[in-house]
Amino acid sequence: MKDYITVIGGGLAGCEVAYQIAKQKIKVKLYEMKPQKYSPAHSNADLAEIVCSNSFKSNLLTNACGLLKEELRRLDSLLIRIADQTRVPAGQALAVDRDVFTQKVTKEIVENPYIEIIKEEVTDIKDMLKDGIVIIATGPLTSDGLANQIQELTGQDKLAFYDAAAPILQKDSIDFDIAFYGDRYSQEKKKEETEEQWKQRLAEQEREEQSYINLPMNQEEYENFWKALVEAEVVTLHDFEKKEIFEGCMPIEIMAKRGIDTLRFGPLKPVGFDDPRTARRPYAVVQLRQDDKQASLYNMVGFQTNLKYGEQKSVFSMIPGLQKAEFMKYGVMHRNTYINSSQLLDDTYRLKSIPNLYFAGQITGVEGYVESISSGLVAGLNASDDFRNDFKNELAVRNESELQMIGAEVRGKKTLLFGIYSNRSFSEVYFYSQY
Repeated sequence: MKDYITVIGGGLAGCEVAYQIAKQKIKVKLYEMKPQKYSPAHSNADLAEIVCSNSFKSNLLTNACGLLKEELRRLDSLLIRIADQTRVPAGQALAVDRDVFTQKVTKEIVENPYIEIIKEEVTDIKDMLKDGIVIIATGPLTSDGLANQIQELTGQDKLAFYDAAAPILQKDSIDFDIAFYGDRYSQEKKKEETEEQWKQRLAEQEREEQSYINLPMNQEEYENFWKALVEAEVVTLHDFEKKEIFEGCMPIEIMAKRGIDTLRFGPLKPVGFDDPRTARRPYAVVQLRQDDKQASLYNMVGFQTNLKYGEQKSVFSMIPGLQKAEFMKYGVMHRNTYINSSQLLDDTYRLKSIPNLYFAGQITGVEGYVESISSGLVAGLNASDDFRNDFKNELAVRNESELQMIGAEVRGKKTLLFGIYSNRSFSEVYFYSQY
C-alpha cells in the first residue's frame, strides 16, 4: 500500500482533510489545480478560497451552525480555528477577512511537513486508486475531466444546481449622508428614548460597531429599484432551468420576480431599523456587511446575482447611498455539481463500491462553509483509520450531534442529535452539547 493518502482539491474541505490526516503523522499529497487553472468562480491562487459570502453564519449555540462550529472547535478543526483568528465584526455571526483567512490556511498547509502540495489538475484517478486511498474534495466546481470520471466510477449522472455570489463595494464610495451603521433591532429607537437620546446612543454605538452599513429606501425609491431589477438583463446560462436554483443562495433578481414585496420580507426587510434622518422605519433597507479587517470593503447582503456587470452597476447604483459606489467585485452565478451521496456513500463518506475512495465537501451535497469543513474533518479522520487498517476505530458519531446531522443529511437520514463520540486511541473525544 502507498505510504501516503491522496487528497484532490485545496478548498475548505480538502485543507481540513489534509490537516486531520497530517495530525496522525500520515503523509498527504494534496493536489490543487490553481494557479495553472481556475474555475469560473475562483480568482485567488491561495488555498481555501472563499467564493461567496464571508460569513460562516451564527456563533450562537442555540443555532444549528453555531453548535456545529463549537463541536469542530473541540475536535481541533484547523479552518474553524483560523476563521476565529481572522474574524471581522458581524454581530452574532462569524465572518472573516477572506484574504487573510486564505493566506493563513495556505501558510499552515505549506509549512506542514507531512503535506506535499502538487499544483496540477487531476483528470484521471484510476492509477491513484491502485493500492492507495484517495479523497476527492474538489467542491461544486469540479473540472469537467474529473467530473466525467467521477460519473464513470459512480455509475450515476451527477446532480447540479445554480449558485451565485454577491458584489463587494469600496466603503469610501458610500454616501454616509444617507447610509448609517447598526445591527438590526439594536439600532432602532426604543419607545422610552427621546430622539436626542437615541441619536446620542447611535453615535456611541457607531464608534464601536461598524460591521453593518444600512441603506434606507422610501416606497418610491424601492419600487423604482424593483422595476429596474426585474427588467435588467442577465447572463445566459447553458441548460439553465429554474428548478435548479438553490433557494438558500437565490439570485436577487429571481427573488424579486416572485412579487414586488418579496424583497421587503427577505434580504431588504426594514424591521429593526429606524432612519436617522426621519426617526422612522424605512420602507426597505439594504444591508452591507464588513468583508475585511480594515473595514474598507463591504459585501451586499443577500444580493447574489446573475445580472450582467453593466446592469449590476446601473441597477445597484439606484440604491440610496450607492449612487457613486465603486464595485471591487461583481456578483457571479455558477453551476454547482454534486454526487448522489445518499445512495453512493457510507457513514464515513466512503464510496460504497470503491472502499478506498472518499468524498468530502460540497461535492457530497452539503451546503455551506462550516458543513463542508465538518465533512472534511470526518472523512480525514476515517481515511486515517482506514490507512492504519484499523476499521474498528472509525469515527463513531452517535445520533446526538450536529456533526452527525450533516452526515445524516448527506445520506438522506433524519436524526435527533446531542453529542459526539470517537473511540480512536489517538484522539479520544466524548462530550454532550447540551447548553
